[in-house]
Amino acid sequence: MAVSIDDIRKLKELTGVGLTDAKQALVEADGDFDKALEAMRKKGLTKAEKKADREAREGLIEGYVHGGRIGVLVEVNCETDFVARTDGFKEFAHNMALQVASMAPLYISEADIPAEEMARVRQEAEASESLKGKPAEIATKIVEGQIKKNFEEKVLLSQVYVMDDTKTVEGYLKETISKTGENIIIRRFKRIELGVDD
Repeated sequence: MAVSIDDIRKLKELTGVGLTDAKQALVEADGDFDKALEAMRKKGLTKAEKKADREAREGLIEGYVHGGRIGVLVEVNCETDFVARTDGFKEFAHNMALQVASMAPLYISEADIPAEEMARVRQEAEASESLKGKPAEIATKIVEGQIKKNFEEKVLLSQVYVMDDTKTVEGYLKETISKTGENIIIRRFKRIELGVDD
């Protein structure tokens, strides 16, 4: 089946892959753009996961102040100074500062949640009245679901991305890794709100 050059270009822009890969994906999907996009996203995310082991020590510190009441500093790292100077990387860092300002996360990833905090939330979930009379395996699923829900908005990577609510911050990060071809890490952030203690 013939695929249009417009679809190839559009797929290339959305996924950050080369023209040949974009064309191949459309051919494999019988010209179905959405199917090709989904396939390329999966491949791109797989590539992004492979890049996660590479060291990222370049990057930048992005600052954002909202109305003189909320201030944010975010350190975002990549592998090379070249990528750190690109508009796409700068945009990502700026959007992360906006995310932290608006959504006030406490942790970058689930791995950053202190063990005692995780244990406290688990204990509360296990003591819930809603578990009474439930079979053990269902109760376990309910507890895990409550823990996940509790931390969903507190963990930056798990949050819904404020600029596009169809994806999480982690999804946006993986897309950016795929587009830049480098490992990218949100290393740390600091959020200060006027009149609110840490």
